[in-house]
Amino acid sequence: MKHLLLIRHAKSSWSNSNLGDFDRDLNDRGRRDAPVMAQRLTEHHIQPDALVSSTALRAMQTAIFFARTFHKTEQDIMRMPELYHAPPPVFYKVISELPSSVNTAAVFAHNPGITAFVNELTATRIDDMPTCAVFGVKVHADTWADFAEAEKTFWFFDYPKLLG
Repeated sequence: MKHLLLIRHAKSSWSNSNLGDFDRDLNDRGRRDAPVMAQRLTEHHIQPDALVSSTALRAMQTAIFFARTFHKTEQDIMRMPELYHAPPPVFYKVISELPSSVNTAAVFAHNPGITAFVNELTATRIDDMPTCAVFGVKVHADTWADFAEAEKTFWFFDYPKLLG
C-alpha cells in the first residue's frame, strides 16, 4: 500500500504586478497556513518519505514549509518543472516514476490541474482545491509504476479554513 498527498500551494501574493505568475511568492496568510497544515499531518502521524514540487516559487515555498516540519531540507524536495499548471496526465507520469522505496509521497502543485487530478482518483469529488488543501489517497499497489491502474481509495481531505 502506498499513500499519496496532493497539496495545492498556499495562498500567493498578487501585490507585485511586475512579477510573472511563475514568480509569485506566498502572502502572509500562505506563510501562516503552510506550517499549520504540515503540523496537522504530523498530528495524524503522517510523515511523507518524498516531497515533490512544481518549481514555481509559491509551490516551492509551500513545500519548504512542509519539509521543515518533517525534518527535511530544501534539497530533499524533488523539483518537477512539469507540475507547473500540469493537467492530470502529467501527475500520473510524475507519480508513476517515484521510487518504489517511497511509501508516502507529497506532491505540491496548482489549480486547475490538481483539482482535476484529484477528481479522477476516487469517487470523492472536490469542487475546488482551496489553497494549501491536502487530499489524501490510499493507493493499493506495491510500486508507483502501478499507480495509474491501481485501486485508489479516499483517505482524507483537509484545508486551512476547515477548522477555522
